[in-house]
Amino acid sequence: MRSVLIDAGPLIALFAVDDHHHRRFDTLVTELSRHGLQLMTTWPCVVEASYLLTVPQRYELLRWLEAGGAVVYPFEERHLGEMVSWMERYAEVARREMDLADASLYWLACETGIVVIMTTDVADFTRYRLPNGRAFVLL
Repeated sequence: MRSVLIDAGPLIALFAVDDHHHRRFDTLVTELSRHGLQLMTTWPCVVEASYLLTVPQRYELLRWLEAGGAVVYPFEERHLGEMVSWMERYAEVARREMDLADASLYWLACETGIVVIMTTDVADFTRYRLPNGRAFVLL
């Protein structure tokens, strides 16, 4: 089974058929699922996607998650300090902020070792480097 992180943008694209990324991510998830796929995300990504989707797409996303479409990894308050440090570092270095959803996926990559990610946020995820120096692999 292949494990892949999924950001808010692809979550939106999967359910918003009018999104210009819809076909790309729908096809990618369908193809990868044939060989076993476990999508993993975090609550900040779900909240962002849910906020940006309209009704009934928002409800479809939440029902899909309930049915196991993706595993939503929770983090604890104690992890926020690390996330804030990463957010501050990237804001200083690139003058472009890492938001909480991105920081939570960065945290998840550090926790799991999974660096393959579905994202529409190519500019940011190509510049992020994990503590071991590895780059994300974007799908």
